[in-house]
Amino acid sequence: MAIIAVFILLAEIYLFISLEDSVDNQISHASALSRSGKYREAESAYRAILSRHPDNACAMNNLGIVLFELAEYKEAKSMVRRAIKIGEETLGPEHPDVANRLNNLASLLEETGRLDEAEPMYRQALKINEEMFGPDHPKVAANLGNLAGLLYDTGRFDEAGPMYRRALAIDEETFGPDHPDVAKDLNNLAELLRDMGRYSEAESMFWRALKIDEASFGPDHPNVATGLNNLGALLRDKKRFDEAEPMFRRALKIDEKTFGPDHPSVATNLYNLAELLRVMGRFDEAESVYRRALKIFEDTYGPNHPSTKLVRKSLEELKK
Repeated sequence: MAIIAVFILLAEIYLFISLEDSVDNQISHASALSRSGKYREAESAYRAILSRHPDNACAMNNLGIVLFELAEYKEAKSMVRRAIKIGEETLGPEHPDVANRLNNLASLLEETGRLDEAEPMYRQALKINEEMFGPDHPKVAANLGNLAGLLYDTGRFDEAGPMYRRALAIDEETFGPDHPDVAKDLNNLAELLRDMGRYSEAESMFWRALKIDEASFGPDHPNVATGLNNLGALLRDKKRFDEAEPMFRRALKIDEKTFGPDHPSVATNLYNLAELLRVMGRFDEAESVYRRALKIFEDTYGPNHPSTKLVRKSLEELKK
């Protein structure tokens, strides 16, 4: 009897491990789809996992990230909040997984204009990861970059700049100079420098980031579209209009193909293109593009979101 009992116990343990390995593999596959910009496929994969493992906080969190990319913010926030609750109950409130989920929820809140709620979550995530991993870990760099982004959006450039530079230094030291995380840091810092009027520094960083992302992801990835948008905006500011327009149009084409025609990233591309058309004196084209961007933002965020207000104001000024 003892031999049989041990055999059954081992079989149960093996089955449990095999199931866990299977779930981990499925999550890895879904994550790979997300990294490739195949968000609808990733969504389906995560939903399939959760249909069999409804309390898998990792899949729940990751589905929240994918829904964020697809601008389905309400469900995204619900998913990440549930993942945080499970993590706090099972791992404790100071666990790195909880920090990652706090960071994700903060990003969702920031995207939907709830900056006052987002900032303390970013700071708590940063505190947890600094205490767990030390000050020079890539997770800390990610937290720094996100918090700096919120500070940048609220006009606190003097606070944002050192954080962006620290994140860049950590990621270059960790991953080397040609890693996608380095490209993200370069884009962030360059955008700040552009707004500060330091165009030469910013342009060099934007080109370097674009080269890294094209080499890492190929020419049609959403990260590449972001880089094209950023570089196009700088070229527009420097009145290099003939160089800026194809960048904006290429970014728009990438995001329309990736997300569909009614995604906020598409609206951002449209807004940038409309701003260029306006300063080039092509007012009828600009108005049409502004209106399309405004509709997307209104449908996604409502009438009072900062992005909606910005496009509406630009359209009103065009019509004066």
